[in-house]
Amino acid sequence: MTFSSLPGPAAHEVQAHRGASAIAPENTLAAFRAAAEAGAKWVELDVALSADGTLVVIHDDSVDRTSSGTGSLGELTAAQIGALDAGAWFDPRFAGERIPTLAETIAALGELGLSANVEIKQHKHHKSLDQLVHAVQTDIAKRSAQTEIMISSFDPEALNAMHALEPNLEMAMLWGRPPEDWADQLAAIPAGTIHMHFKALSIGMLEETAKRGIKVRAWTCNDPVQLISFWEAGLTGVITDNPKLFLE
Repeated sequence: MTFSSLPGPAAHEVQAHRGASAIAPENTLAAFRAAAEAGAKWVELDVALSADGTLVVIHDDSVDRTSSGTGSLGELTAAQIGALDAGAWFDPRFAGERIPTLAETIAALGELGLSANVEIKQHKHHKSLDQLVHAVQTDIAKRSAQTEIMISSFDPEALNAMHALEPNLEMAMLWGRPPEDWADQLAAIPAGTIHMHFKALSIGMLEETAKRGIKVRAWTCNDPVQLISFWEAGLTGVITDNPKLFLE
């Protein structure tokens, strides 16, 4: 039996986590190109504000882990962040790869035919949630017609604020393990999607979410076998470091 004969997600329900981050440095244009080359239609990416209020695509609130530089995003301008090497740490082949702005990324996704799951968080250096969500709204408004956008967050307040600005976008609540009152929390945002850690999946919950018309995607799974029993129960999609595993 091959993977292609096993239950699995629809191709458009495979999201490349921080781009194809098993293949190229996370949250870089190289990772998004690698995702497109692997056949992914969607990428997941993280955004945060620089000291001068520009949205950059990065997971952490500092540049230390994924670049040649050091320092908090709250102390660095977009130009300073953009001058750093964000590829050599991953592999010398990617030396010179940069931390892109969200605006640059949105333009590149249009050229690559990709859509984006934009994860937002309230970092301590951000001046306000209002500044953050309006910056996201401004940058995603520049997307091409073929680029779809969804918003995800561990922060219900951030999702609620984004929904108020962009009521037509899909909102996904991120949880490691959903709380007992998950349905009430979704309704309060409102959001119709859960992104949860794949190890917290259960048949019972998937049957309940399916009954309620709620989408569930699993993060961050890099082994298709671990999800086989969940597709028929109602699992919608997967967020993975290596989309090729789920697209072969």
